[in-house]
Amino acid sequence: MYDFANSGYTTVVLTAVFNAYFVGVVADGQAWGTLALTAALSVSYLAVMFAMPGLGARADARAGHRRLLFTSTVGCVLATAVLASVGPGDVVWGLFWLALSNAFYCVGESAVASFLPGLARTESMGRVSGWGWSFGYCGGMLALGLALWIAGSAAAGGLPAQAYVPWIMVLTAGIFALAATPSFLWLREPAQTAAAPAPAMLAQLRRAWRETRRDYPDFRRLLMCIACYQAGIAVVITLSAVYATEVMGFEMRQTMLLVFLVNIAAAVGAFGFGYLQDRIGHKRALALTLCGWLLMVGLAVSAQSLPVFWAAAALAGLCMGTSQSAGRAMVGVLAPARRPAEFFALWTFAVQLAAVVGPLSYGLLVWLTQGNHRVALLATGLFFLAGLWLLGRLDFARGQRDRDAVHPSDGVQPA
Repeated sequence: MYDFANSGYTTVVLTAVFNAYFVGVVADGQAWGTLALTAALSVSYLAVMFAMPGLGARADARAGHRRLLFTSTVGCVLATAVLASVGPGDVVWGLFWLALSNAFYCVGESAVASFLPGLARTESMGRVSGWGWSFGYCGGMLALGLALWIAGSAAAGGLPAQAYVPWIMVLTAGIFALAATPSFLWLREPAQTAAAPAPAMLAQLRRAWRETRRDYPDFRRLLMCIACYQAGIAVVITLSAVYATEVMGFEMRQTMLLVFLVNIAAAVGAFGFGYLQDRIGHKRALALTLCGWLLMVGLAVSAQSLPVFWAAAALAGLCMGTSQSAGRAMVGVLAPARRPAEFFALWTFAVQLAAVVGPLSYGLLVWLTQGNHRVALLATGLFFLAGLWLLGRLDFARGQRDRDAVHPSDGVQPA
């Protein structure tokens, strides 16, 4: 249910509506609009990168997973509702609340992921993660479908975007709050396995990263792989609507339909791929989906007609659901059982680093090439290629053995 709840935020605010609204209406279509949008999101991702390892350690030490999840959810819901007040020319105001809402969303995404090892057996991690991610895309489609109805009704009445986008923001916040409620009513706090006080956030970040090099080298390789391919995914999530508008000439309703198609494909991919992942193995499954991403980039860059671009969008949806679910499941398998939130915080660090590097590099390339989005998207393919190379260096079986070994840093002394 939490995956269902927070997917409406990413689908409507980050992917389909508010990002294109900001570039085209709030920033009045200026050349710096895309760069300003990606820069604000990068600031929020950087904040989460440095804060989340400490927050995760505190949640592990003080049985505070549910409290962290609740606080981040309230923050994201309120900040999303405030986005309804953003109108033409409110550049700084809009960027501030967008960055704040995104930061709260990212904290909640990491907090809910830390519950996964306690909800699924190791051999079922892929399918359980896939269930959640697939159901999450259904939530995104619900929010986007209602947003599309609002936009269509407003367009029929000749109303501009600034007249109906605020209502879409309020609706998105309301769906998030309502759909997340079952998580707070019935999701149990994981067993408290650590009693030591959490160190300072930056110190915890450095210590945990050093420990992965010494005690969990394959977990470290997995994090680097995830950071690479998630950079490419972050570009697709954040800038697909902008690409469709600027390159293919889509209007907002067409863009929303495009994102709706992507969510359908992603839901199908995440659900079905979870079973395939448990059957053929995590590493092989992720390699398969990264090859799919490379094919998608080639199709989208070369697309001159709408059918080719729509095919690329459908493939992006399939790959999006599978690769994100696969990465979360692999982290759940390799994370030490005594420190789930702390190691999922490292996963969050990798994802947020990718969210900084990917969209910001895209925005810089668009600015340097004077608006050439095709070149920027082609360069995005390098992230998926690097992720595939790093995945080839990962020994998953050895990583599982390292997970089961007892290390002094885990708070348990070997017998």
